Amino acid sequence: MPPHAPRHALDGLPRPPCAELLGWEILDADPARGWVRIGFDGRPQFLNPAGFIQGGFLAAMLDDVMGPAAFIMGEGRMFTPTIDMTVSFLAPAKVGRLVGEGQVVQLGKSIGFLEGKLWDADGALVARSTATCRLVESGKMLG
Repeated sequence: MPPHAPRHALDGLPRPPCAELLGWEILDADPARGWVRIGFDGRPQFLNPAGFIQGGFLAAMLDDVMGPAAFIMGEGRMFTPTIDMTVSFLAPAKVGRLVGEGQVVQLGKSIGFLEGKLWDADGALVARSTATCRLVESGKMLG
């Protein structure tokens, strides 16, 4: 494959403002498996009063690994608006690099099931999630 050819559906797409805020960076992807690994910046602005990254930011990071896993598996033909999402916070997250992995569990005709995990720079699992999403053709979402 030539070096300029896309490896997956996310290559060449501009990052939305929410991804910019979270420091979103794709590290690895396997479209056939519906799997992605994405890096995030746990910034000081994300801290709660206890000095750890507030859970809503961690949930946003998890959401931003699960959706892209389905997007690349569907070769960019569908977006995955979240219907519901459950997050388990397993350890406090500190300022610094966080790495998430998103995995498609199953995609049907109109509904998908996804999983996500988020680790800190020391390799500790800080949060995990599951989500149900609706599968919507990309053209219908963009306009």
